[in-house]
Amino acid sequence: MTKFYLTFSRYLTVVLLMVTSVAWSQSRTVSGKVTSSDDGSGLPGVNIVEKGTSNGTVSDAGGNFSLNAASNATLVFSFVGYAPTEVVVGSQTTLNVVLAADVTALSEVIIIGYGQTTVKDATGAVSAVSAKDFNGGLISSPEQLITGKTAGVQMVSTSGAPGAGVQLRIRGTSSIRSNNNPLFVVDGVPLAGGTQPGAANVGFGTQQDTNPLNFINPNDIESMSILKDASATAIYGSRGANGVVIITTKSGSRSTKGLFEFSSSVSISSARKKFDLLNADEFLAGVAQYGGDPVAQNFGAKTDWQDYILRTSVSTTQNLSYSKSFKTGSIRISGSYDDQNGIVKNSSMTRASGRINATKSFFESKLKIDLNSTFSNVKREDPAISGSAGFQGDLLGAAYSANPTWPTDPDFNSGGQRSPANMLEYYRSTGSTNRFLNNLSASYKLSNSLTAKATYGLDYSKGETVTLLSPKAINGGNNLFGFGQGQLNENMNINNLVELTLNYNKKIGIVNIEAVGGYSYQSFHNEWFWASAKGFTAGSDFSGMESQLRDSYDAAYDAINSAYPVVNNFGFTPSINNTGTPGAFVSGIENGATVQKDITRPAGITTLAMAGNYYDQTDFLQSYFARGNFTIADKFLITATVRVDGSSKFGTNNRYGVFPSGAVAWKIHDEDFMPEEISTFKLRAGYGIVGNQDGLGYGEYIRRTRHGDASIGDNREIFRTGAVVTGFANPDLKWEQTSTSGAGIDFGVLSDKLTGTVDVYLKQTTDLLLRGNSAQPAQSPTYFQNLDATVENKGWELSLSYNVIEKQDASFTISGNVSHNKNLLKDFAGALDAGTIYGQGLSGAYAQRLAGGYPLFSYHLREFEGFDDNGQPIGDNQVFVGKSALPTWNVGFSLSATYKAFDFAAYFNGQFGQYIYNNTANGFFTAGSINNARNVTKNVLTNGEAGTAEAAVSTRFLEKGDFFRMQNFTLGYTIPFKEIKALKKLR
Repeated sequence: MTKFYLTFSRYLTVVLLMVTSVAWSQSRTVSGKVTSSDDGSGLPGVNIVEKGTSNGTVSDAGGNFSLNAASNATLVFSFVGYAPTEVVVGSQTTLNVVLAADVTALSEVIIIGYGQTTVKDATGAVSAVSAKDFNGGLISSPEQLITGKTAGVQMVSTSGAPGAGVQLRIRGTSSIRSNNNPLFVVDGVPLAGGTQPGAANVGFGTQQDTNPLNFINPNDIESMSILKDASATAIYGSRGANGVVIITTKSGSRSTKGLFEFSSSVSISSARKKFDLLNADEFLAGVAQYGGDPVAQNFGAKTDWQDYILRTSVSTTQNLSYSKSFKTGSIRISGSYDDQNGIVKNSSMTRASGRINATKSFFESKLKIDLNSTFSNVKREDPAISGSAGFQGDLLGAAYSANPTWPTDPDFNSGGQRSPANMLEYYRSTGSTNRFLNNLSASYKLSNSLTAKATYGLDYSKGETVTLLSPKAINGGNNLFGFGQGQLNENMNINNLVELTLNYNKKIGIVNIEAVGGYSYQSFHNEWFWASAKGFTAGSDFSGMESQLRDSYDAAYDAINSAYPVVNNFGFTPSINNTGTPGAFVSGIENGATVQKDITRPAGITTLAMAGNYYDQTDFLQSYFARGNFTIADKFLITATVRVDGSSKFGTNNRYGVFPSGAVAWKIHDEDFMPEEISTFKLRAGYGIVGNQDGLGYGEYIRRTRHGDASIGDNREIFRTGAVVTGFANPDLKWEQTSTSGAGIDFGVLSDKLTGTVDVYLKQTTDLLLRGNSAQPAQSPTYFQNLDATVENKGWELSLSYNVIEKQDASFTISGNVSHNKNLLKDFAGALDAGTIYGQGLSGAYAQRLAGGYPLFSYHLREFEGFDDNGQPIGDNQVFVGKSALPTWNVGFSLSATYKAFDFAAYFNGQFGQYIYNNTANGFFTAGSINNARNVTKNVLTNGEAGTAEAAVSTRFLEKGDFFRMQNFTLGYTIPFKEIKALKKLR
């Protein structure tokens, strides 16, 4: 028996040795290089694993790798942003693998507050638009890139001027007087302020501040995420009531060789439509028709004033960037220059910007440093255009009403009317803003599941606007002819952000936990200064006037600083004037008391009179926040969020607000009972509360006393005021709160060839922040309060996308969205007038009223029924007419296709259900205007209106605001250059 076992052991040993030898002979070392399909550069950090085993390696900085694998092995190559690739080793010992970019995977990533997720894992109502889907054309600011791209998002430009402000609404309008725009977060830094001051009122009304996002080069943006509901925005607490838009800029490319990219564009713009005004002959006939003297009104010219002030404008944009990646980091450097000209003469915007985005890892990737930094200079020129210019009109109004027989000589005496030629020649408003936005963060991996991160953000901006009215300007303001007026407005914002966070990621059994908690502190420092002067000895030359204005300002500033450490206002005149006011004074704070002091007029003051004022204030926001995402069995998703915000804008009674939210989701497509054709089917539901403090000024909760602004009279005399109460104490002032509940479905069919989202929601805003009128008599005419009312927005959204063709050399995608929102003001017993109307005989007129039971900004008008036999309007007193300025429907539609080297894209968007009040027609295009020798549209002469008809706000001027338009159309062809190393492709 023993002999048998020895013999068997020998045979078994031989067999095992033979098997081992054969197995060893079938294993070999496989080496090669992994490159990118973008530019052929080597990819560092690619994971290479022998399928079905833990045997693997990672490519080096040049994309090279070496791995010992069995001959029958399949190697799996994977890298973020690229489609995974499998290669069978077979008899090969050298493998050169090219990874193709996975555009679909990238587009699914959504950046959320303090983290990121994917469409399939999101529990809230969120969406993302990546660079490949952005709108094209002449883009002034980032939000124009996503117009019509997302359901439930409404976007309207406040004017057609380059760099004008944009009203962006997510799921309706919630606030009455507060800001309704969402919070913008750029590379992790929440923005606040940073706009260029609007032009001063030198007789033509005031202008709005510019768009706060103008400083960002749209070409630098990688993606924009829109957070719509409270479960998504609650992580931003008091600033999430109107939604959040997160802007992520481009980082280093996947190329290790370094990649230069250059783009240049030329855009041509013109007015799409003009008013059908009377020409010279028709105008003279109209004057005669209404009893005027056509001979006295005939000055011999035939001028089309609309053509005179408008132009076909040419704008250019240049972008240059360099990006490079390496094993432990990446860098991208970019620069751009935009020169945009408006279709109204003397309107333009230029923007020069530079950006550096860099990341670097240390200590085997445990420590990671990220830097996102940008600097921009934006310069603007604005003509005299304003919504509050009165019946004489701004430049546009003057062009509409100007006598078409006037010559275009700017020095022509136009009587009591304003000449567009004079306004173009002798009015100038220019401004410049420098802005620096920086985000520096360091994250350290404490363990495999815990990461600590510290972030410092700085948002610095300084802008100024100089508005000048020449002494040759006619009808610019009271008694300004021969003297002129100028004003310098300065605004500086310094916002500092410090954030500390802990991120925890761990899988325990079937539960995957992603949690973040942190502390945030942000300060908002604002300095505002204005100096106004009347009486220029430099004549009508704008450069001389500006130099004289700045010299006067510098002398005043030096005198002020020597008088008081903190200054409220000041005034200077050449001598004692008819009011008995001394030649100069300043108002300031001395030993805690507000006082005034007469001083000697500084020698550097060369203007006849100057007045100014200065504000310096800082607000703070301190926050604690936490969010937990729990995924159970990769099917059930739970999100819980809470943020506690403390703001210096509120008193101690309500300084802190608590904003919680929760959401759940169920991936039903992972259940066994779902058919294979349904690749994605997820149910979502959530509820949360977010806050709002926008619209509140500095210290609105306390009683505030200061000297009123100094002012300059018509005869260049300085008026100084005593101490005035600028606000009442309201220690119970508290946060405006918005609660949102909603549910949704995300679905995909046939491997997500067809995808879509359906959402329903209900938003209710309470404790509305409103500056109300004080009961008179009172020391302060207004004060801030929480209005006892509720603004309700409820509606639904639908988004669809269908990949009709998905082939290597051809693709075709159709996508669209539609949303419906119903707005209602509830539980409000009062009434507030809104929608101020300007025009002759319309002082104190309003077109809208806020009242319970109606949507915000519903029209409150006379029902116009025509004219009686005497040409007087027929209609009763003002009533609600059942129409609102808010759209009820928003739609967007996109087409995109590629075929080999060709690409095509077209984007459309529209809004329906809203009405617009035509204040232009009400103020200018009436028989009363032609009766006063002012031009009108042709229909005025035939509508039966008398020249003495009452000027009234009525449904006569109410128009539908519905539109659907093509936003952009693009057709491109890409030419590859294989023989030229320095140039890869040209499109």
